[in-house]
Amino acid sequence: MHIRFLHVGAAAVLFLAGCQATKPQAAGPSQPMATGPAVETLGPVAVPTSEFAYVYRKNNGTAADYGTRASVAEYLDLYTNFRLKVLEAERRGLDTTQAFKRELEGYRQQLAQPYLTEKSVTDQLVREAYDRMGQEVSAAHILIRVGPDAAPADTLAAYQKVMALRQQVVGGADFGALARQQSEDPSAKENGGSLGYFTALQMVYPFETAAYKTPVGQVSAPIRTRFGYHLIKVNDRRAAQGEIKVAHLMVRVNARAPAADSLTAKKKIDELYARLRKGESWDKLVAQFSEDAGSAANGGELPPFGTGRMIPSFEATAFRLQKPGDIAPPVQTPYGWHIIKLLERQPVPAFATMETTLKNKVAKDSRAELNRAAFLKRIRQEDQFLEIPAAKTQALARADSSLIAGRFKYTAPAAPADAKRKKANAADNLVLFTIEQQPYYVRDFLQYVAQNQRPRPGAQPAFVMEQLYDQYVDQRLTDFEKNSLDTKYEDYRMLAKEYRDGILLFQLMDEKVWSKAIEDSVGLKKFFAANQEKYQWGPRAQATVVSAATPALRKEVMQYFQIIPPSATRQTSRGSVTAGMTETVMPTSKGIPATVRFRPGTATLLPASTAALDGVTRQMANDTTLRVDLSAQVKTRAAAVLGGQRVAAVQTYLLEKGAPAKRLDYNTTIGSKQSKLPASADALYLSGYTHDPAAIEQHFNTKNPLAVQIQQKAFQKGDSKAADQFLTSAPGSYTTQFDGRYYAVMVARQLPAGPKVLADARGQATSDYQNFLEKEWIAQLRQQYPVQVNQPEVDKLITK
Repeated sequence: MHIRFLHVGAAAVLFLAGCQATKPQAAGPSQPMATGPAVETLGPVAVPTSEFAYVYRKNNGTAADYGTRASVAEYLDLYTNFRLKVLEAERRGLDTTQAFKRELEGYRQQLAQPYLTEKSVTDQLVREAYDRMGQEVSAAHILIRVGPDAAPADTLAAYQKVMALRQQVVGGADFGALARQQSEDPSAKENGGSLGYFTALQMVYPFETAAYKTPVGQVSAPIRTRFGYHLIKVNDRRAAQGEIKVAHLMVRVNARAPAADSLTAKKKIDELYARLRKGESWDKLVAQFSEDAGSAANGGELPPFGTGRMIPSFEATAFRLQKPGDIAPPVQTPYGWHIIKLLERQPVPAFATMETTLKNKVAKDSRAELNRAAFLKRIRQEDQFLEIPAAKTQALARADSSLIAGRFKYTAPAAPADAKRKKANAADNLVLFTIEQQPYYVRDFLQYVAQNQRPRPGAQPAFVMEQLYDQYVDQRLTDFEKNSLDTKYEDYRMLAKEYRDGILLFQLMDEKVWSKAIEDSVGLKKFFAANQEKYQWGPRAQATVVSAATPALRKEVMQYFQIIPPSATRQTSRGSVTAGMTETVMPTSKGIPATVRFRPGTATLLPASTAALDGVTRQMANDTTLRVDLSAQVKTRAAAVLGGQRVAAVQTYLLEKGAPAKRLDYNTTIGSKQSKLPASADALYLSGYTHDPAAIEQHFNTKNPLAVQIQQKAFQKGDSKAADQFLTSAPGSYTTQFDGRYYAVMVARQLPAGPKVLADARGQATSDYQNFLEKEWIAQLRQQYPVQVNQPEVDKLITK
């Protein structure tokens, strides 16, 4: 019976600005066009002043220059371009496709929802729910089931039964015992009808309201919900506990497990609790022993919860914890044993914080029925609903036993063949009711009955027909109101129109501008060449920028990026290094197998090893700083020949696959005591060394992810505050400090200013080309639909 809200989803509605060249907005083809003077004409099409004034006010009403001549003129130009594009889309028939109509109808349904409710009722229900959330009620109930659409006789029988039970309680009978014996809530046999503590939005609304209004220690009058009739006894009321966040360590054991299993689980949880009391690490024990796989990897942390959201024994124990870090003794639930640790207490948030969430919950809660009832009551009056009693009587009289079986059939009147049929046709053609003088006929209602019936065993035909009639009236009133929104509400009409126009415009803009600029490579190259002066490099430097948390870290990282003048270098098997200087490289195993193996006693690589070496060449291609050492270890000098052959075989294989020779080094070690490498008769060992910034970052950030950040690229002005200071400096290493970080800028070489190639500026060039295409297109549209501005109407909008 509880309604548990674990997650609340929110539907995002796309809002599209009316005059931007992005996906704009929409309105229905059936909505009335604005009338009155035109602010301009586009070819033969007039743009009403009222339409432009509304859009201008909506999008500029809070701007400082609102109402000035410049502001109005600028926005009219934007709006003109927008309307021209929409006109072209309509000329091409894009508003007649089924895809367009389906998308538009979906948006209109979303936009209509706020207009098909009673805002005042919603606001009242939201505030009431928040106020109730400040208290929690402990209650028990007795349920006598009866369906929401039960026949009157069944409803009366259920009511009489629940009233008799209430008399027994008032007369002194034990509520819990009576619940176990008589309640039709299956859980009552075990819990005596107890529901524990709950707060707003956790029970169906009528039940919640009765519980909050019944004094402590008393029993409510019978309360009807969709489940049936309830008697509610309120046992206690307290201030809301808010929400808490806890972590738990769990040992699973089924409530019906054998005694030996239960005892084992209890001993295990007690031992873990004892170790926690002695100061052992919570995270360590949870990771090792907790049997809740979903939380163990995260220290046992659970999502925040409030009253009524967890198993009662777990909840009660958790809420008894007072300070973050407190740990409760083991508690048992139907799922096993738990040790609970308090992480955080969160009081009930302020109303402003919760308002949006509460509105979403109220819209999905049984409270929505009150809102709908108030809405239907209002539109019955506004839309002049008028019922014809005689026709209603004749329509309801058509109910028979077939309706109970869900097999009621109705065929619309045809040309009468005899007097009897003619009389029946006349009855079916009677006006049943009118909405704003629009007639709805008996025949339409009977067709609705045939389409919406369902089997209702045990019900009375007349009762079922009455219910279907009420549903039919409510549906027709709602549909009439929905179809009247365009004329009743300017905001709805204009927003729907923006959506309609936006859907049309999106497809055409994609064809004429967005996709065209991406796909038209020839046109893009031509545009880029014609505008080469816009795409130029300024002064740049190829450099490495290190940002470190401390000067010591900066110094350590700098060793991996020595800037070496050409005159001070010498060649080694590992490349160029400064004379008399030891090069610092970062060991790496990424893409590097620890060993490659050979057929025993030969220099022939095994298939698995050739696949591993293929990976090495790929990694060397990806990381141009990666160097690989090939080390063969043999036990005797006699075996050194074979070791050397194996090294040569691997070297040859890598070179043939494209590995750079200058980044390969090799050696053969004789005697296991001379090396840390284990002796092996049939293996060769690989080691990788790199200057890759990502690998170096990873090494230094193992404990602190923000210890070091490294950028290595061609820097231009604005790319980096640190690099900006040394863009024109000679190659070398420089240091600086600001914003609490320590920087090293290692300039490798200066890069001259000059033109960019298309690959360097493709993103900006594509965007510029899109703007160029759009301007060309608008110029064509202005020729196709000549624009005539009605200046006197424009002047009326100028207020400053």
